[in-house]
Amino acid sequence: MSKKKELDPLAPRPNLDLSKAVRGKYYDRLLKEGSNIVLLDPDLLDSFPDSPSVNRALRAFLAINHEVQEAGTRVRTRRRPAASAPPDFDPRVGIRRRRASR
Repeated sequence: MSKKKELDPLAPRPNLDLSKAVRGKYYDRLLKEGSNIVLLDPDLLDSFPDSPSVNRALRAFLAINHEVQEAGTRVRTRRRPAASAPPDFDPRVGIRRRRASR
């Protein structure tokens, strides 16, 4: 049995005729429809080796952004404690005191 020759991918192919090729034939359509290809900078390749890792990071970012946006628009209705009531936070201890359950 003889092995097939492995072709060099960069070598010109004799049966490929590019004489009637048009450069940028689909460029306008690509601009109109948009593209889903994103190029990452080389320094990000270690953190995002594949598409699922990029998608997870973007979804996490959007979830955090959504929470931040909601927190900025919430109306806080908590009443301030009366002046005679002890504070919720004790700066000497650094933790919140537990309130007695009723």
